[in-house]
Amino acid sequence: MNSVTIRNLLVRGMLAGLAAGLLALVVAYLLGEPKVDAAIAFEDAHSHEHGMEVVSRGVQSTAGLATGVLIYGVALGGIAALVFCFALGRIGRFGARTTAALLSGAALLVVYLVPFLKYPANPPAVGDPDTIGTRTALFFLMMLLGILLAVAATLLGRRLAPKLGNWNATVVAGAAFVVAIGLAYAFLPGYDNVPEGFPGTLLWQFRMSALAVQLVLWAAFGLVFGHLAERVVPARQEEATAAEAAPAVS
Repeated sequence: MNSVTIRNLLVRGMLAGLAAGLLALVVAYLLGEPKVDAAIAFEDAHSHEHGMEVVSRGVQSTAGLATGVLIYGVALGGIAALVFCFALGRIGRFGARTTAALLSGAALLVVYLVPFLKYPANPPAVGDPDTIGTRTALFFLMMLLGILLAVAATLLGRRLAPKLGNWNATVVAGAAFVVAIGLAYAFLPGYDNVPEGFPGTLLWQFRMSALAVQLVLWAAFGLVFGHLAERVVPARQEEATAAEAAPAVS
């Protein structure tokens, strides 16, 4: 894959990330912001400290939310496009659309779902402010472990495929990934900072809305980028890339 193709895919990845970010923004505003408002109302009702509001809630829930989600979408789109350039033809003889879909699903699992299950998102009023830095570091550590373990599981599956067959090798590699993630969950510290009286339903709804935003973001990216990438990478180039990659992973 030459530099021009990579550059074109990078641009399309960022555009797909922007489009996916717009859809995720709608979900975040409609599903997430009402839960944030409810959590802030609970915090105000149970806190005796009222600091000066630097940025108004109205700006936070509109311009601030849009800026954060769209930048996040564009950045992840660019990174995912570069990963796509490497993955195309190396994870199987899949076309651009299928590779983009598989990549998006894997990214949702490894980049978000794996750390989310250990350190789920919390609304305002939930979580000790003194542990924010530690909890953030642990979240990114879990994300890094998920990525490394996913790569290791992929390499394991490729190595076992000639002996066990593709299906059995995939099952063994997947089981090894789950076991390794389970061990990481067991050894890494957890935090339960839910204050007394905080509505459990609100906490659950907030976390589900956060998960919904990520689902929409990655699903939309996979569909849009797959369509755009297919216009850049013709079928013949996909076959050539797969043929060139085969000796490298054997």
